[in-house]
Amino acid sequence: MGTIYITGHKNPDLDSVCSAYGYAKLMTLQDPDNTYIPVRCGHLSDSIRSILEQLDIDIPIYLRDVYPKVGDVMLQSEHRINAADPLTSVAAVYGEDTPSAIPVYEDDEFYGLLTVDDITNWTMRELSRDNKITTIPKVREIMTNHGDAIDADELFDEAKKMLQNSGKRGLPVYDEKGYAGYVTRRCFLNIPRKNVILVDHNESRQSIRGIETANIVGIIDHHRLDAIKTEQPIFICAEPLGSTCTIVYQQYIRNNRTPDPATAKVLLTGLISDTLILKSPTTTGDDVVAAHVLASMCKVNLEEYGLSMFSRVEGLKERDPETAILSDFKTYTENGLRIGIGQCEVTTLKDIADYKNDYAAALEKVRVAQGLNWAVLMVTDVIHEHSALLCTEHRSNRRLPYEAVDKNVYDMPHVMSRKKQLLPEIIHAVGDV
Repeated sequence: MGTIYITGHKNPDLDSVCSAYGYAKLMTLQDPDNTYIPVRCGHLSDSIRSILEQLDIDIPIYLRDVYPKVGDVMLQSEHRINAADPLTSVAAVYGEDTPSAIPVYEDDEFYGLLTVDDITNWTMRELSRDNKITTIPKVREIMTNHGDAIDADELFDEAKKMLQNSGKRGLPVYDEKGYAGYVTRRCFLNIPRKNVILVDHNESRQSIRGIETANIVGIIDHHRLDAIKTEQPIFICAEPLGSTCTIVYQQYIRNNRTPDPATAKVLLTGLISDTLILKSPTTTGDDVVAAHVLASMCKVNLEEYGLSMFSRVEGLKERDPETAILSDFKTYTENGLRIGIGQCEVTTLKDIADYKNDYAAALEKVRVAQGLNWAVLMVTDVIHEHSALLCTEHRSNRRLPYEAVDKNVYDMPHVMSRKKQLLPEIIHAVGDV
């Protein structure tokens, strides 16, 4: 397959990023003939970036989308023709190959594309004069204007139309460094598809843009299944565990592999983040075992490392409210209503009065911007196992089983999990609306 991208969901959290990194490491060991690249399809919050930076790893790169692009089909030529060369020099190229376009250079700089149409048109013009060719021109003298060009990042379908509309057989391709290659009409006969493995999600609406055009070759997840349809059978490992990183660790064991200490720490980071240092009700015995083994592999004290990690999390008062809300925000459709649920981790709820009004206003902005009927934000104190819930105005608020401590603000003792504890109550609240 060549290159396989491993990506988590939009609004990447630590479990998403760390599981992509850890699984890429494993698959590189398992399948060295292909290249596995961990990526993220969203931007990192300052807190998450800070935690990843202390791991001293190459943070998975940001990949905007997996749409097929010009760069995926662009050609590089082994032949090098100079603009000042006589046309006869091109004959040597055609003795080996029959290209429809050849890059031409002048003083080591790209000059333009010499196409078979240029050669044919010149030859026909010469023969039409006196039925013979009397002089051999320089390459530059027969080249037509090739001012048109295509960006390497241009979408495949759009570039195909551009080339067709240009009436030319080929066009040069440029990237941020300058000339990068060229495309001909033959390049657009088949649509390229990027190979992708999904981790920590399986739904298209949560995935990287363009996933519908990609070739999905695997899914590693711990959420409910609403998987994307695939053309071929693929490997799927979906288990109801507290963290995708636990599943990735188990894949190492099942394949008789051992993560190196650095990778073990990456997996541990994602695991204790998603399980809130093993305190979340989503935590299973498998998560506990994996966490302790990984901690032993990377030689850290599990509890101390977890507390140190969460101490790096910025307080919500210092963050931009809208950015914080969207950093871990998921949408659901229940009973005809579109609902958004965000979650932010903090180390204390004592200062919530200082920022709740700003966050309530930002939550309403998010609701309107995303066309939602109802939006809520769960603020979770990971140290004291306590949460608070901020809600936009909606009649379902009164059906929530939590004590109201202020307008549209609710107290949630011992509630830690959005998926296992809050979401069922949200679904129940809208059930009779």
